[in-house]
Amino acid sequence: MDPTPSRLGRHLGVGDAVVIGLGSMIGAGVFAAFGPAAEAAGAGLLIGLAIAAAVAYCNATSSAELAAVHPASGGTYVYGREQLGPFWGYLAGWGFVVGKTASCAAMALTIGATAAPRAARPVALAAVAALTAVNYVGVRKTAALTRAIVAVVLAALALVVAGAAFGGTADASRVTHDLGAGGVVGTLQSAALLFFAFAGYARIATLGEEVHDPARTIPKAIPRALGITLVVYTVVALSALAAVGPDALSGSDAPLVTAVRAGDLAGLVPAVRIGGVVAALGVLLSLIAGVSRTAFAMAADGELPRWLAAVHPAHQVPHRAVLATGGVVALLVTLTDLRGAIGFSSFSVLGYYAIANASAWTLPRERQRWPRSIAAAGLIGCVTLAFTLPLATVVTGVAVLTAGALVRVVETR
Repeated sequence: MDPTPSRLGRHLGVGDAVVIGLGSMIGAGVFAAFGPAAEAAGAGLLIGLAIAAAVAYCNATSSAELAAVHPASGGTYVYGREQLGPFWGYLAGWGFVVGKTASCAAMALTIGATAAPRAARPVALAAVAALTAVNYVGVRKTAALTRAIVAVVLAALALVVAGAAFGGTADASRVTHDLGAGGVVGTLQSAALLFFAFAGYARIATLGEEVHDPARTIPKAIPRALGITLVVYTVVALSALAAVGPDALSGSDAPLVTAVRAGDLAGLVPAVRIGGVVAALGVLLSLIAGVSRTAFAMAADGELPRWLAAVHPAHQVPHRAVLATGGVVALLVTLTDLRGAIGFSSFSVLGYYAIANASAWTLPRERQRWPRSIAAAGLIGCVTLAFTLPLATVVTGVAVLTAGALVRVVETR
């Protein structure tokens, strides 16, 4: 019997939590992020990948420490509230909800553009409706579907590696040529873009009330999911760069398809496209779940309308928060474009993790599982990467976070 009281059903073990984390990370980002990263840094995207992974590791350890101390749904919203004060918890929750809602819209639009470019928005809306329904019926079904999606995506990425590495065009010199072409700023920009593809481990932290023994399960699941993801991304990046080089990747909206198409195994391209669609579906599935759980936690504390805190008596999920999340995402799909949604989400997610690292810094030494310097490095890394994003993205992100903060201050007074 789990000693920690929970408002939601505890159905998930370490394996389930790792799979949900993989479903959040190994998704549409890996099929799209290498293009803009190569444009920013050339072959230096490999350095950017290492920087992104290092920042993600810092964030992962901070999240794991905090999740062990505060095993409740809400992620950094709960951690910031408990460690830094209600305002910082609210700001983290606000940043997560608005940023990840934009990311949901981006994933839905990716599904539509990849599967049916001429009917992108209707297909995107259908995907949102279907995956909202899956989340509505319970996290156990979510975990099972995510496991199947991860298997399909990993198979597609294996085909990418096979097609790129063994298609007859691979040249190792492309991997190391002109690594510093983008300079320091370009390399950091590539890291910020590639970080977007790592950010899903926050989904594991939001499962605090739905895993068995969260103090043990979450600290194990986060580093495992992150480590598997880093290995996969590194192998895929090396294969794609060797196949076509950074210039070809930077000019493509589907860089992995470009890498495979260049060789003698171009017949694998349709399977790679299918993998991209399935990957985006997996990310969207996990994002809807994560956003709804954070909204649920904020509503339970009165930071959002309290009717969102309702739990379905049969499915044991925050069903109203799930439906509200799906509705807002559908609205954004009809109003926004893909690039704007991704840029804003990246900035918000980095801000969210900056608060997570600051929260981990304040933990008493007896509660810290890793050196405090790791949390400090994560905080500095998040702020640095956030402000290397394009100016328009930074201005929009700061404006939205400031608006949320002002609303909170006014309501408090």
